[in-house]
Amino acid sequence: MSNLIQNNLPNILPQPPVLASHYSNWKNIHFAHFRHPACDVPEHISLRHTLCINVGQPVRLEQTIDQQHKVVDSKLGDLAIYPACLSQQFRWDQETEFFNLFLEPSFLTQVSYDVFGSDRLELIPHLATLSDPFVQQIGFALKTSLEIDGKNSSLYADAIAHALVVHLLARYSSNSRQTKPIAGGFSQAQWQRIVDFIHANLDRNIHLAELAGIVQFSPYHFAHLFKKSTNTSPHQYLIYCRIERAKQLMLMGNLSIAAIAQAVGFASQGHFTYHFKRLIGITPKVFLQQTQQER
Repeated sequence: MSNLIQNNLPNILPQPPVLASHYSNWKNIHFAHFRHPACDVPEHISLRHTLCINVGQPVRLEQTIDQQHKVVDSKLGDLAIYPACLSQQFRWDQETEFFNLFLEPSFLTQVSYDVFGSDRLELIPHLATLSDPFVQQIGFALKTSLEIDGKNSSLYADAIAHALVVHLLARYSSNSRQTKPIAGGFSQAQWQRIVDFIHANLDRNIHLAELAGIVQFSPYHFAHLFKKSTNTSPHQYLIYCRIERAKQLMLMGNLSIAAIAQAVGFASQGHFTYHFKRLIGITPKVFLQQTQQER
């Protein structure tokens, strides 16, 4: 069920994905949701690590990975891990539905060094025999993020990618070790630099590596300390800041809701309305009406 999704290579599956992160500006992780009838996937080599999650009906799956042939009955929730640069060939004889998560090898090397102190950890192939609720949850979380946030989901995807890679290296690598403990938190000066950067860039996508670079932490350490310091993720904090800025702009009363949504970095007015109502409890339109009544 593996597929190589890269701009310079053809899609080897006969049908396109139902949903994919092609145009969402994700850097280290990519997502694709496939729904396919019976299929023979020819031998190929993926330049990315691939995680495949069965999200449909049970299916008999034949697979040959690096000349290792295995036939399994893959059921809902089963996970397969296919490391990069291995030959891959697949066949299934009925309709199947699956998520593919693609990870850049250079990203695994970076996280491996940052967290485990080694840049030589390698993923071990697992051919559709694993049950891992954490990875399954990540797959559905990425799908939901794409559906709701679209091109504004890059910071969330970055954070998810770091958490996923640490989990994979800890459980499914050639030399799993305990992660190095992370102590302390942000200093007041560090936190102020982070906040200032976020507020100065609310109108564009912000990547986790950018925020981490401000305080010279690895993205993994930054995300961990951010959650520890604020009890929320960088992505959710960014959305909160955007909504607060939007409220200020609405109180000024000289911009439309659509213009405000664009000014604070939301992909659309609908995207803005969704998060505004989720955090404030009412729609922007109702908020504006209540504000005007109070004047």
